[in-house]
This record gives sequence, C-alpha cells and structure tokens, in this order.
Amino acid sequence: MLLEWWSGTDCTLYTDPESYVKYGKENAIVVLNHNFEIDFLCGWNFCERFGVLGSSKVLAKKELSYVPLVGWMWYFLEIVFCKRKWEEDRKTVVQSLKNLRDYPENFWFLIHCEGTRFTEKKHKISMQIAEAKGLPKLKYHLLPRTKGFAVTVQCLRNVVSAVYDSTLNFRNNEIPTLLGVLNGKKYHADLYVRRIPLEEVPEDEQECAKWLHRLYQEKDIFQEGYYRTGVFPGTPIVSPRRPWTLLNWLFWASLLLYPLFQLLVNMISSGSSLTLAVFALLIIVASVGVRRMIGVTEISKGSTYGNNDNKRKQQ
Repeated sequence: MLLEWWSGTDCTLYTDPESYVKYGKENAIVVLNHNFEIDFLCGWNFCERFGVLGSSKVLAKKELSYVPLVGWMWYFLEIVFCKRKWEEDRKTVVQSLKNLRDYPENFWFLIHCEGTRFTEKKHKISMQIAEAKGLPKLKYHLLPRTKGFAVTVQCLRNVVSAVYDSTLNFRNNEIPTLLGVLNGKKYHADLYVRRIPLEEVPEDEQECAKWLHRLYQEKDIFQEGYYRTGVFPGTPIVSPRRPWTLLNWLFWASLLLYPLFQLLVNMISSGSSLTLAVFALLIIVASVGVRRMIGVTEISKGSTYGNNDNKRKQQ
C-alpha cells in the first residue's frame, strides 16, 4: 500500500508471458537481489500484485523481530528469522521451513541469498573471498550464501514448483529510500523475473551451491545489460493494482484512528497542561520509533554483517 498507493511508485515486470500466468497460482521460492533500501517493499509489491502477500514468507535477520509492531507482526505471520550464524540457525530454519509444507494456501518464500545489502566495502571483501575460492567475480552483487538456499530447496522440494529469479533495478539511476517513499516521492522500478522449475535445481548441496553461483553470474549479466540499455530481457508488463489493498487500509485506518482522534480532541479540550505534555511526549516517542525503523533500512546505517570489522569482533 505504501509503495504503490502513497508514493505512486511504478513497478514494471519483465518476464515470460508463459510464466506470468502461473504467478500466484503455485508455491515458489523468490530469489531477490539486495541492492536498494526499498527492495523488500518491491518484493512485497510483487507478491501483492498476484494475491499472495498475506501468505508470503521471508528469511529475515533476527534483529527485525524486535522492531516494534512490524517485527511482532512478522513473528505471528510465521516469518523465518535467523541470526546469520549457520551453526545456530540451521535447526530453527529447517523446522520453520518444514512447517510450510502443510501451509493451506499458495505461498512465496522470499530470500536474499547475499545475506546483506550491497555496499562497496562489502563487495570488495566479497570479491576477495571469491578470488580465494576460485569463483568468478561479480560486479553488481555480493557472493550468494549458499547454505540457506540449499536447505530451503531441500525442505520445500515437492511442495514448491519453481524458483523465481528476481532482479530489481531503478530507472535513470534513481537511488530510492524508505524516507523518500514516506515523503510521497515516486520512483520507477523494473523487476526481471525468470521462472525456473525446481526440478532444475540440484538436490545435492554442493551441486546446489554451484547452481546458485551460476545464477548470480547470470543476474550480474542482466544488471550489466540493464545499465547499458535501460531495460531487462522479457516482455514488459505493468500488473494492475488491486484496489483491495487500499480499501483494506482505509477500513482499518478509519476504525483505529477515529478513537485516537476523539481522544486527541478530548485531551486538547481538557486544557490540562499535564495531559498535553504526556500527549506531546507520546508523539515524540512515536516519531523516534518510526525514525529508528527507517534506520534499519538505510544502507549507510546497515548491519556490519560481511565487513572485516565485524569479523574481527566475532573472533
């Protein structure tokens, strides 16, 4: 709702028409690149356009579960959280994924295989690792972390029909921010989606890892082409907005905000200095809370996961 109805951001989908008709009608693993502050919003927008937002799941960092309201909501929506320490995460992630095998609706499982947002510093370190391991270097992505993806495929095989390889970019070198979206700024996103049948993903963990590395090499080629031509391969499709999202938001906003509006009027009309001071304090606390939630998405204030500095701290 925030992205498409508030800021009016356009998201053009590039895909194969034969694959397009299957979106929203099957379970899928969605592999997203992690370069932008609002890439998660674009992923949710992709889910919403095909009616699976309510049943979409995400592999997210544990810290997000502590974010007021949003994190708590994700917890009850069965979002899979991880500490990004595989020895500790494996059991939790496997159990959460196995729970999805009996999920009663079509679901999409969204995963950022790079593990953290792209920055020049992290990219430099990632490519040093690629060189040490004899892997081809990437220009627009970090090396994918293969264990989480391999376990996801293993746990959801015979339940999920396909992998949706999704590569996102923005026109005219736009640098989108969540703060910009909240301020109503319009961006122009292009999302290239390839449907890859899950049968094409190897079952063996090592072979699956090699497959994922090849996938990211291909994603790099797609990004290179986009920066050169301004378009992705495939047929451009602008999926129609679903008015249900807006109507649902308006209903709940009216239901919840009307009592708050009445409370505000009563507090102001009371003339009590203490009451007004408490109200002002609540507004300040709420503003600080929102700003901190925005900070979670900012690349400049992102996690140190993947940095040498962070590695030294963990040693």
